[in-house]
Amino acid sequence: MRSAFDFAPYRRSTVGFDRLFDMLENSSLGQTQENYPPFDLIKAGENEYRIELAVAGFKPDEIDITSQQNQLVVSGRKNEESDETGSDYIYRGIANRSFERRFALADHIQVRGADLKDGLLAIELVREIPEAMKPRKIDIGGSARQTIEANAEHAK
Repeated sequence: MRSAFDFAPYRRSTVGFDRLFDMLENSSLGQTQENYPPFDLIKAGENEYRIELAVAGFKPDEIDITSQQNQLVVSGRKNEESDETGSDYIYRGIANRSFERRFALADHIQVRGADLKDGLLAIELVREIPEAMKPRKIDIGGSARQTIEANAEHAK
């Protein structure tokens, strides 16, 4: 299934963006995905994000959070044991089903931690750019030549 937008001209003139274009082209497939549990995406700071999922009725040991490469998978599986209270339900409106939610993470996004409180699972994310990838100022002039000459003199 292809998207309505053709990314071919961009693919020809860019290098290393294949994963991004594939994700954009396949985004229409994600629209058929089930919308349970509902969630919020929150930008908490310049490089900080939070995902909040409504997981009412789930205990911490029934939820798994896995971060692998550029994907975050949150899944919940209710224990198959009978109701703890022994009650017979006339109507059960609170969802008691298993779920799996997948989130594509950008490069250098790391999961900092997670907390379950009042039926909301909050997953803290942070963008940590490696020092080698941060912009750095390059001086114009013979600084490289001076460094080589200084090293040569020091070696004598």
